[in-house]
Amino acid sequence: MAKSFTVEQVAQHNKPDDCYIIIDGKVYDITDFQKHHPGGKKILLKVAGQDASEQFAQFHNKGSVMQMWGSKLYVGDIASAQPTETAVSSATSHLHAKETKSSDPAVYRGQFGEQVPFGDPAWYQNWASPYYNESHRRLRAVMREFVDHEVMPFCHEWDEAQNVPASLFKRFAEVGILGAIIGCPWPTEYCPYPPPANISPEEWDPFHELVVTDELARVGSIGVLWAVVSGVRIGLPPILHFGSEELKRRVVPKVLGGEKRICLGITEPSAGSDVSGLVTEAVKSPDGTHYIVNGEKKWITNGVFADYFTVACRTGGKGHGGVSMIVVERTEGVTTKRMKCTGVWPSGTTYITFEDVKVPVANLIGKEHEGFKYTMYNFNHERLGICQNAVRFARVCLEESIKYGSKRRTFGKRLVDHPVIRAKLAHMARQIESTQRWVEDVTYQTKILPKEEQDKFLGGSIALLKAQCTVTFEFCVREAIQIFGGLGYTRGGQGEKIERLARDVKAYTIPGGSEEIMLDQGIKMALRQASKQGAKL
Repeated sequence: MAKSFTVEQVAQHNKPDDCYIIIDGKVYDITDFQKHHPGGKKILLKVAGQDASEQFAQFHNKGSVMQMWGSKLYVGDIASAQPTETAVSSATSHLHAKETKSSDPAVYRGQFGEQVPFGDPAWYQNWASPYYNESHRRLRAVMREFVDHEVMPFCHEWDEAQNVPASLFKRFAEVGILGAIIGCPWPTEYCPYPPPANISPEEWDPFHELVVTDELARVGSIGVLWAVVSGVRIGLPPILHFGSEELKRRVVPKVLGGEKRICLGITEPSAGSDVSGLVTEAVKSPDGTHYIVNGEKKWITNGVFADYFTVACRTGGKGHGGVSMIVVERTEGVTTKRMKCTGVWPSGTTYITFEDVKVPVANLIGKEHEGFKYTMYNFNHERLGICQNAVRFARVCLEESIKYGSKRRTFGKRLVDHPVIRAKLAHMARQIESTQRWVEDVTYQTKILPKEEQDKFLGGSIALLKAQCTVTFEFCVREAIQIFGGLGYTRGGQGEKIERLARDVKAYTIPGGSEEIMLDQGIKMALRQASKQGAKL
């Protein structure tokens, strides 16, 4: 049980070698912490033995700092203090309960989160929605607890280290996240772990995946997010959908179990969005037992860490008809070198060289010369995932700006009391909310349409949506930097997420189909489809 203090008792601990402070009714012993304080120990000694809640809130994001240091420094509570936050354990004790069915519409409503205006999607803020039910609400709570305690507090540390702990892959797997982000249906036969929040595989739908994707993006780090989930999301589906049974059983459980890592190798120094122009080749050996792979891949996410490489390569003539997909395992002749990019540091962006790599023919995915089709098969899912992430990253910019603007004072008043700042917030909010609705609408189409119908009707809309989401994200991060000022240009501290997202944002406007190609493709596909349907153009 925590010790109880009076304010007068804390006031006696006011010396360099015996220093306590009060923050939000909790007492912290910061005697040894003084040497770690970025602002020096004198600033702390000015509030020694006092309630420093206001000063702390002015210069720190409470969540991240308290996760890192709070439990180490906490010694008790002020006797008369009322708890300002519900303990996570009690707030989430019901999370693994089975869904309760009810005809009452209120079951599908209710508040969740910190209730910062537009800081979460509308269905978090007491708006009724036709898309979500009690299972989505349980999943949302499980994901928030996991992200807040096991990922978000360490993002700055991992980003600076340009890596994440290997143990994180296992934790993501155990929670069910790796199985959750590769599309529906749930891969029961190959996934070692069940869906999170006690959701049955049969009821798992695209909105469950949206909840997982959305909550993960709250960390405000594309690099950390991509380090764990990107390779799985884009490198595994070709195997899962088109690989032989032997190949699936050999590879998929290890990846979804967090034991092995995978990446998708398509982009080359001279072939990016133009997949049909790739030149990496795979030539079958004279005895027909192996492919000999030679070539280079560039800007490959997770490649520096990968055990498996899902590689698009040329097995035939020019154009998309000569492309195949092969699983290359890390072996002799495979060289990976980390690339020095502007952002997404922990994701392991890689230059890969294949030099006479021997690959068993059993590692061919599907049939020879059909690799282009397999590559295209997952593009809609990949791009929709980028859209879902991007709109939340934009929302992170808005939420952080509102929080900071509500405590930062200039010219005698808070930033949010300046009309010019409110105008920035308003423009961010209107774009985010409208974009979120489009994301949910397209996600619903993926829920009700068969895959062949999705490929036929959704490709153009998803291409335009990717442009919309990433442009919105880019706009919001620019406005957030203006609101944060120098803090938004500084690594670490209150503007940590904003500065990091400013470095990372181009990793969303370019990969997965650049903004310009997405805009052009969206309109071309719409016109083509309209012509087929007899539109009077």
